[in-house]
Amino acid sequence: MTLRSVLIGTGSALPKRVVSNAELAQTVDTSDEWIVERTGIRQRYIAGEGETTSTLATDAARRALAAAGLEPADIGLIVLATATPDQTFPATATQVQHALGCNGGIAFDVAAVCSGFLYAMGVADSLLRTGMAKRALVIGAETFSRILDWDDRTTCVLFGDGAGAVVLEAREVAEDGPGVLATRLHADGKHNGLLYVDGGPSSTGTVGHVRMKGPEVFRHAVVNLAEVLREVLADQGLTAADLDWVVPHQANQRILDATARKLGLPAEKVVVTVDQHANTSAASVPLALDTAVRDGRIKPGDLVMLEAMGGGFTWGASLIRV
Repeated sequence: MTLRSVLIGTGSALPKRVVSNAELAQTVDTSDEWIVERTGIRQRYIAGEGETTSTLATDAARRALAAAGLEPADIGLIVLATATPDQTFPATATQVQHALGCNGGIAFDVAAVCSGFLYAMGVADSLLRTGMAKRALVIGAETFSRILDWDDRTTCVLFGDGAGAVVLEAREVAEDGPGVLATRLHADGKHNGLLYVDGGPSSTGTVGHVRMKGPEVFRHAVVNLAEVLREVLADQGLTAADLDWVVPHQANQRILDATARKLGLPAEKVVVTVDQHANTSAASVPLALDTAVRDGRIKPGDLVMLEAMGGGFTWGASLIRV
C-alpha cells in the first residue's frame, strides 16, 4: 500500500454572459473566421457585475464538494491558483474559505498563470502526503477579462473567465490504485517579455494589461509541453500509448494539435474545450477536466495526464489515476 492524493470530486463554474466571436467582432477589428482559423475559439464567458474570481471559485468548489459527497468542514486545505485575485491581499483562497464556512485550515494562493493549477496540484499533493491535511480543495479561477486590452485583437480574443476545482483526499491505496502518480514543474524567468502583464503594485501601482508575442509563445509551448509530458511518463515507466486521456491547458487549438502530433497522441485522446471557454488561464485545466468527467469520457481507473504552460514561463504536468 502507498499513500496518495486521490481525486474524489470535480466541479466548475462559468460567468452568466457568453460572448461569441460574432459579438466580439462588433467592437474589435476581427471576425469569427479569423479567430476560429487561428485559435479554434468560438466563444468565451465574460464576468459581469458581482462576478469575481472568488465567487466563481466558490461556486466551482461547492460543486466539487457535492461530487465528492463532502461538506466544507471536511476540507483542511485550499490552494487556489489565479493571476487575477480579488485583491492584492489577502489571498483569494481565504475569501473562498470564508464563503464556504470552513475557516481555520490552510488557505493560500499560487501564482503561476496558466500553469497555476498544475503548481497548485503539486503543492496540495505534497502537503497531503506529509500529513498537513486530510483533504484539499485545489482550485483554478480567473477573471482574465479584467486585465485585457480590448483594443489589442491579438490578445483580447484569446481569453475568457471561469473556475474549476477538484477535491483531493489522502488515502492508502494499492500500487496500481488511484491517485496522483507523478508531477513535474518547471520555470524559466528569462522569457518574461514574451507573455506578461505590464503593471503591478510594486512597479507601476496599476493592474496593467496582458501583453504577448504569440509566435514565440507558440514555439516554446509545443517544445516545453511535449518534454514535460515525456518526463512524467518516464518517471512511471510509461509511454504516451498508455494514456487514456490528456487534459491540456486550453490556450489554442493549434498548440493542442502540435503537441499531440509531437507525442504521437491520437486526437481522440485529447480533451478539448477551448472552442467553448477560450483560454481561462489557471482555470483552463480543471474546467476541461470537470467537463470530461461529467460527460462520462473520463471514468474511474483511467490514466489521465494534465499539462499546462503559462507566462514566466512556467510549465508542468501531472499524471493521475482517476
